[in-house]
Amino acid sequence: MKRDGFVVHTKTSRFTEKVVSLAQKAVVGQPAPAYRPGEEGYADWVILAVQGLKEYLGHPYRKLMDVLREMPRMTKSLGLTPETVPHFSTVCTRKQAIPMKRWRAILDQSAELYDLGDVQAIDATGVDRVQASQHYAKRTDYTFEAVKTTLLIDCKTSAILDIHCSMKQPHDTQVGWQVLVRNLDKLATVAADKGYDWEELRTRLRAESVTPLIPQRDPGMRGWSRNLLIKDRAYHQRSNAESVFFGLRRRYGDTLWSRNWFGQFRELVMKSAVRNIERAIEDSHP
Repeated sequence: MKRDGFVVHTKTSRFTEKVVSLAQKAVVGQPAPAYRPGEEGYADWVILAVQGLKEYLGHPYRKLMDVLREMPRMTKSLGLTPETVPHFSTVCTRKQAIPMKRWRAILDQSAELYDLGDVQAIDATGVDRVQASQHYAKRTDYTFEAVKTTLLIDCKTSAILDIHCSMKQPHDTQVGWQVLVRNLDKLATVAADKGYDWEELRTRLRAESVTPLIPQRDPGMRGWSRNLLIKDRAYHQRSNAESVFFGLRRRYGDTLWSRNWFGQFRELVMKSAVRNIERAIEDSHP
């Protein structure tokens, strides 16, 4: 788009450029060409970037591919032409083959767009999924209706630092340590609700020079005073995690549409990365 002789970068074009850049960084080594005819086909970073655009624009795959063909500026950012935009079935198939570590790499890269604060928070909730077919449900013992989702967020910026998804119902303390240990270099003070009440978790965090703000469930008089001290500090910032969950659902939908569990994990990770990217470009261009 041009105005008075200058190119105007829309929010969508800025998002596209950023998600392409992060997708390329998520691939180890020199990014492969976007498209090579034959068996190699589309590079992983192209499929990742297209997934990001799907979450950002909120289109189903068929419509998204049509939109890309009509928007040469976006396809150029992807290293493609309208003629080489992938078929929607190709994207659906390829996304399952891309290793989970590359999806997480995009989320990590998106968190680096922010200057993090001194307080982080962790919280969990259930995210609804679309009903799977009866055949798939019987074959995989697929009886749950929601994916238990744990988010680690930065309270100053509301950036999502990490995400954990489970089809079972593991205890919050076990998931909490698994998520936190992956992100010790980003942590200073961690706020969590009573679901994460585990003395060993507090001890482990303190051993890593991280301050835990986790109240006790049944504190007694001594614990009651400690809980009061926690709440007098930065504990109130824990509610930011609930706000992030609300914003994630409201902007990118409250239902997962992938039919299998590994597709749902990838969908949640990409939603989190897209939210980070979208908010970062908004802050940089008020």
